Amino acid sequence: MDLSGVDWDGLLPIVAIIGGLCIAALAIVSSMMRAASKTREMEKTRREVAAYVAEGSITPEEAERLLNAGLSSGGSCCSKQA
Repeated sequence: MDLSGVDWDGLLPIVAIIGGLCIAALAIVSSMMRAASKTREMEKTRREVAAYVAEGSITPEEAERLLNAGLSSGGSCCSKQA
């Protein structure tokens, strides 16, 4: 295989663009998987807390406080509440 006729200078931008698109696609897919996992775990927690309320181990008010403990109203973990 003779590679002496290949224009390497013209090939570099194409390889860079394809590499960038692959990295972007990987970031999007991993972000979607993370969001799905987070939602699945939150629903699992809600079911477990509901079971504790149903058996009388905790009150509904305590369950509400537990479920709202990790939520922030500002959309950021560091937002200040008024």
